[in-house]
Amino acid sequence: MLPSCHPCVAMSVPVGPLSLLLALSLLSPQGSAGWSCPPRCVCASNLLSCSQANLSAVPAPLPRFTAVLDLSHNNVTRLRADWAPARLPHLHALLLSHNGLAFVSTEAFTHVPRLRHLDLSSNRLRTLDENLFSDLGELEVLLLYNNEITTVDRTAFENLGRLRKLYLGQNRIARFPLELLREGTRLPQLALLDLSANRLRAVPAGELQALPAWLRDRLYLHNNPLACDCLLFQLLDRGHRRHLSAVVDFQDELRCILPGAPAPIKILALAGQQPLNCSKAQEAVLEAHLGDSVTLGCDSRWQGVRSRHWVTPGGERVLGDGGNGSVVLLANGSLQLRALRPEDAGTYACWVAGPLLNETLYVELLVHNFTLHGPHDTLNTAYTTLVGCILSVVLVLIYLYLTPCRCCCCRGTEKPPAPRDDSINSSVLSTTPNHAGGTGEPCGSHIASSAGTGQNGRFKGGGTPALPTRQGPKAQRKVSDPDSVSSVFSDTPIVV
Repeated sequence: MLPSCHPCVAMSVPVGPLSLLLALSLLSPQGSAGWSCPPRCVCASNLLSCSQANLSAVPAPLPRFTAVLDLSHNNVTRLRADWAPARLPHLHALLLSHNGLAFVSTEAFTHVPRLRHLDLSSNRLRTLDENLFSDLGELEVLLLYNNEITTVDRTAFENLGRLRKLYLGQNRIARFPLELLREGTRLPQLALLDLSANRLRAVPAGELQALPAWLRDRLYLHNNPLACDCLLFQLLDRGHRRHLSAVVDFQDELRCILPGAPAPIKILALAGQQPLNCSKAQEAVLEAHLGDSVTLGCDSRWQGVRSRHWVTPGGERVLGDGGNGSVVLLANGSLQLRALRPEDAGTYACWVAGPLLNETLYVELLVHNFTLHGPHDTLNTAYTTLVGCILSVVLVLIYLYLTPCRCCCCRGTEKPPAPRDDSINSSVLSTTPNHAGGTGEPCGSHIASSAGTGQNGRFKGGGTPALPTRQGPKAQRKVSDPDSVSSVFSDTPIVV
């Protein structure tokens, strides 16, 4: 008799999806006691979503492997230095929008050095303090729009060498942060700067015009109380003609305040309007090479120009007569650049104040990074060598096939050839001449003739021309009759 089995052992346990999830949670790091998902948060792999959880502080502890942390739509009003007591080496995205955040410690990002995306939008930040983001050397996108920012410290964005997009729109900024764009202090990889819907009344149009087109294409200035100005008009007009998205997409929102006007007007509609009478800018492109000297003309259409000055790509104004180093302002208003360097390349602007309208002329100078006598000479030398080789081959062919015979048997003074009917009856037989320095056997040939010649080259019925007497074994033999003609093209067999 078989022994009876225990009921618990014999009972079958159904395995379902819930049981599998429970087993995986017990085995996974999140399910362990030390790496549990924070309360009121949803954890999926290395993503932690604590959005709309009515949190007043950052939950702790946070898993070390966290890559994305979403704390948006909460009540985290202060971000202290100890919000992340442990280092989070894998965190690359931190979302803190819609929190009423009013304070961020300058040491708040010490433990998250790999952060690439930081969203602090839609909060109550008022100032960006000194070196606030200096610990985020790998940050690429920074969202600060829809805050109450009025003051931006000049060093707030220090050490952000990889920052590509900076959103500062919908704030209360009244000073244009030119240090973000000026050469030498500009963020090296910045490709988008949003300053829309702030309190800017003026922008440095001259220096903005010198910016590269790829940066001006993503410089947003719409919905600001800008004062109407011809320089601003020409800056945006040029961007519109170049189809820059920051101008074309928001041309209706790009407005300015004109004294005496009841409402802001479109900046692109300022052309010819009183009292500014702005005119569209002209453009020119000039190419040069290192070390060259060029003259940039400022040929205005207006007579009686009141004032004229140039602005270099670096924003430096060149006024009056005289020179400043390698840049000289000539009496006719042209700008002369001597001994060009690579840093001299860029867009030069000539501002002209006329009696009726103001005018701006832009000259884009391209400085090629080689001298004029470098690769050009190499190319010219190659062509010259090729042409010389072809000419040499042609001359050799002419020499071989078209040069008349210069054998030793024809060294006498040649006379005009005999008439055609007489020359048929004559035949001159000769062998190939010996060219060995004119010594030895002179020609080594025998002349056979069945007819002689008389006077005036007439045919003589009998006799042969007398051969010159040999004076020595090595003496040359010459034909006394100058009318005899030897030809290397004769088909007559050689008689020895």
